[in-house]
This record gives sequence, structure tokens and C-alpha cells, in this order.
Amino acid sequence: QVQLLESGGGTVQPGGSLRLSCAASGYISSNYAMAWFRQAPGKEREGVAAIDRDGSTDYVDSVKGRFTISRDNAKRTLYLRMSRLKPEDTAMYYCARVIGGTFTRIGSWGPGTQVTVSS
Repeated sequence: QVQLLESGGGTVQPGGSLRLSCAASGYISSNYAMAWFRQAPGKEREGVAAIDRDGSTDYVDSVKGRFTISRDNAKRTLYLRMSRLKPEDTAMYYCARVIGGTFTRIGSWGPGTQVTVSS
């Protein structure tokens, strides 16, 4: 069974940058589509960025041009580079395996990593 562990969160000022990492343990194939999700207090969890098996990417409109999803298959690690952060990006961020081309999750969640954007 694949286990996921997110890291890299923290507190940053508006306009700042962070890079989140998602390390996978257990069997995981480079053929898996993966995605980042986030959940702000009082809101539903939403898909933020996804990367498909062929490396194609998709982003929710609110982060296009600011966030970049990537993966290192050799390290079994998924990344989310976030720049020009805004207070509304404050949330707990999670990674997950998904059905390719969608934000439909397969398997369990990791514990998440908190991102707080505040001056």
C-alpha cells in the first residue's frame, strides 16, 4: 500500500514562495497520475494541481501562472512550487494519487502540510 507524506509548508508573507514535497513509500509507479489538494478552514477540499502519467499538467484557475506541479520518479517525490502567494492560499495541502485527467482521488490521504500566508 502506498503511503504519502507531505512536507515543506510554513508561514510566508504575501508575495512569497514555498515548495511543497510529497514523498511516497511503498509501491508506486511513475505511471500514476498525482495531484495536490488543499482545504481551508470551513471550506471543502479542492484540487489545485495535477500531473498525468505523460507529464501533462492541469491547474485550478486561481493558481494558474503561480503554482507549478512536478515529479521526480527516481525519488518517488511529487512537488508543488508556489510563488506570488496570497492570503487566500492559506490551507492544509495534501497530495494524492488520482485518476488521470481528473481530481478524483484513489487511495488514502497523507497527513498534509500547513501553508499560512500572512503579513
